[in-house]
Amino acid sequence: MSGLAFALFSQQIAASGPLRAADERFAHLVRHSRFPDGAAELLADLGNMTVAPVALAVAAAYAAVCARRAGARRWWAGPLCAALALAAVPLLVAPLKALFDRPGPPGTDGSGGFYPSGHAATAIVAYGAAALLLLPWLRGAQWRRELAVGTGLLVAAVGYGLVRRGYHWPLDVFGSWLLGGMLLIALTLATRRLTRTTGEP
Repeated sequence: MSGLAFALFSQQIAASGPLRAADERFAHLVRHSRFPDGAAELLADLGNMTVAPVALAVAAAYAAVCARRAGARRWWAGPLCAALALAAVPLLVAPLKALFDRPGPPGTDGSGGFYPSGHAATAIVAYGAAALLLLPWLRGAQWRRELAVGTGLLVAAVGYGLVRRGYHWPLDVFGSWLLGGMLLIALTLATRRLTRTTGEP
């Protein structure tokens, strides 16, 4: 499903379809909202490579310690897969930016390469992977639910900040979320495969 939606968005970007036109109109509304510029800038910065990976590193270290204490033979599997998923972000985003060469919103330098958004992809993969690593070690469904909701809100806030500050179009962000979602699915499947071969839960 994520792959099909990403293909649809990409086709609309490449062909300058009606979805792209609607995307640009929606961006105008977001950019002229009353949300404070400073707060929007802060939200956008949470998708930086100097911020989001640090959160993932902390979560990975905690998960590794918990798994090792629990006696897991491959306690490193989850953190390793999460690191590889984050490393895959620029490897996927950079060629896609070059392929679609979408110009940025008004106020940018006019060059192409805005679709998909690297910041949005970094945010969903880093914070999403961190949540996936922490979920097994939280006691109680309420804590797991709050972590999942909080992570979703954080990723959405980063995307909003990017559009509000005029750094990206909304479809740049949505496309990155779909791309990041596929990486998170791959992360989950790879981690399960590595741990199941040793008979671990």
